[in-house]
Amino acid sequence: MHNPFSIALRPFALLHQSVVQIRNIFFDRQFIKAWKSPIPVVSIGNLSAGGTGKTPLVDWVVKYYLSIGCKPAIVSRGYKRKTKGVQLVSDGQKIMLSSTEAGDETTMLAWNNPDAVVVVAEKRKDAVTYITDHFAKRLPGVIILDDAFQHRAIERNLNIAVINTAEPFIKAKMIPEGRLREPVKNLSRADLIILNKITDEEKTSLILKKVEKFGRPVIKARVKTGELVCFSGTFASSDEAPSPKNINALAFAGIARPESFLDILTDKGVNVKAHRFFRDHENYTIKKLQSVRREAEKKGLSLITTEKDYFRILGQPDLIRIITSIPFYYLKIETDIFEGRDILESMLKSSISK
Repeated sequence: MHNPFSIALRPFALLHQSVVQIRNIFFDRQFIKAWKSPIPVVSIGNLSAGGTGKTPLVDWVVKYYLSIGCKPAIVSRGYKRKTKGVQLVSDGQKIMLSSTEAGDETTMLAWNNPDAVVVVAEKRKDAVTYITDHFAKRLPGVIILDDAFQHRAIERNLNIAVINTAEPFIKAKMIPEGRLREPVKNLSRADLIILNKITDEEKTSLILKKVEKFGRPVIKARVKTGELVCFSGTFASSDEAPSPKNINALAFAGIARPESFLDILTDKGVNVKAHRFFRDHENYTIKKLQSVRREAEKKGLSLITTEKDYFRILGQPDLIRIITSIPFYYLKIETDIFEGRDILESMLKSSISK
């Protein structure tokens, strides 16, 4: 049975698809020419809107380049930031902006990679130009474009597309009927495809058969839980790491697929007794977090959230004071490249020597 809301949105999805395809034709036929950066460019993006695990993958790539002595610069538009124009988030030595000024994911990347230059801008070309001018005496070795598969205004040495295998990718529909930003056939633009968030091998095999038709290298990855960080509470001043099994929690998150966060917490052993979900990148307010805290206090629970949500809250001192009045944790997430890591590293390395 068809979802009547889905049917109602179909004309808008078809319109969106037409606009996307016309724009791509203009680039393919060079009616619109992409700008060539003086610094090698690696783009990491996806076909669907959010929830692919792209940010931890960007973090992995940044750390890889740092490990081989290549200083990277991250360029992002800084989704939902309250600033405009080109903004320097980090100069590779000092973090300049908060999450409200730079966006939660961008700020998280900056804090987790203090040696990387991080810049946000609506137009990524402006960000790259700023980097080449501002850091002329110590140019980064590579520019990493975050969430830029659809951003074709800049040429790239390596174009990576990330697919979330937990979603119904094969029968996915275009925005706003579904979550696809552009048709699946446009994966032909990718140099490398990463199947991410793999948990079901049977489902992954079906997706693999579809993407193998594009003749691109395919890498397999999954989400790996990192450290459970206690920001306030019993373990805050102790060297002892908190045991997940000792935590009875109210989990809250404002991410694209919050259900996956609950699954991760359960797998880690956290006793999730209640949860509150918000929209992806939703701005937290004093009223919203007070409500979350009151529910946790009433039920005698600790608070636990994602690393991305933590950084979104960290940029607002009034919000930090609300949630740290009771035990509060956040969970770090990492990317585990378990098949094709040597191919990925080889392509990343060769992209900076072109």
